Amino acid sequence: MVTGYGVIESLSASQYLLRECGVFRTSSQQLLGVRVREIYDEVRSTIEQFQPDVLAVEDVFVGKNARSALMLGHARGVILLAAEVCDVPVAQYSPKEIKKAVVGNGNATKDQVAFMVQKRLNLKEPPSPSDASDAVAVALSHTILSNFND
Repeated sequence: MVTGYGVIESLSASQYLLRECGVFRTSSQQLLGVRVREIYDEVRSTIEQFQPDVLAVEDVFVGKNARSALMLGHARGVILLAAEVCDVPVAQYSPKEIKKAVVGNGNATKDQVAFMVQKRLNLKEPPSPSDASDAVAVALSHTILSNFND
């Protein structure tokens, strides 16, 4: 299981700082219970370290691969649990909402989203790997939409 994460700090209504991003990776050789516990522990540790005001997650997208969707559901469940245990509110966004906020086009490609994440955060290159880049896009979209709606 690979779960991306990104921590964004809003410096102003249009200036953001990437504090950290990466992936939580578990071994497919481990039992499922061990794997979801590892994700939970990593997410909770990250929440405790950065003390976010909110945790933004992407709404579940069910593709053609049922196994992948099920694993995503397990990871998402423990992420939501960690947020609840740490009293951090959760904001959820659809892929279209994320793309629209970051790129300005709800039908943008992954490459376009990664490029705009790089530009909006003034990075030398897009976050890597792609799971981390996707997570940063979710965090950035929340920050953009929160500033827009204030």
